[in-house]
Amino acid sequence: MTETRGSKPPYETNDNGPLPGERPAAAQQGTQPYHPPQAYAAQGGEAGGAAAARKPRTGAKTTPRTRKARLRVAKADPWSVMKVSFLLSIALGICTVVAAAVLWMVMDAMGVFSTVGGTISEATGSNESNGFDLQSFLSLPRVLIFTSVIAVIDVVLATALATLGAFIYNLSAGFVGGVELTLAEDE
Repeated sequence: MTETRGSKPPYETNDNGPLPGERPAAAQQGTQPYHPPQAYAAQGGEAGGAAAARKPRTGAKTTPRTRKARLRVAKADPWSVMKVSFLLSIALGICTVVAAAVLWMVMDAMGVFSTVGGTISEATGSNESNGFDLQSFLSLPRVLIFTSVIAVIDVVLATALATLGAFIYNLSAGFVGGVELTLAEDE
């Protein structure tokens, strides 16, 4: 085959001038330093001077936009729900026992048990017995044992109900797609 366009060198040449490695040494060491091209032209006719700072438009908003994302909770892992609900219910049980102890001490310091206990003793008493003794029945150790039993039952029930709730949520999310959340980036 015959080439009609003429012969080409093995590389393309730049018609605008020599490549940077091919420039003569005298041209590279000019009297003025190299200035890269500016993105914005200098204002006020200063072609070679420093560019003036850009000013925003007068009606432009300077507050950044808040990014938002719509997410869907498609599945709740029952094992992680069980662990978290177990720890939270233990914390709630401890708070219940402490609150019962503090409430008992405040009521005892105010004399509620002695006043109400005296009234109940008079109402239930007879000639042979003194009646019901409220102060011995509502002693601090007895109240704390009762509150601890209630707290342990609460831990078991809350953990079981939360885990069952995770299973039920996963079943319903399979039908309707789950709960959709819109999250916004905090500034």
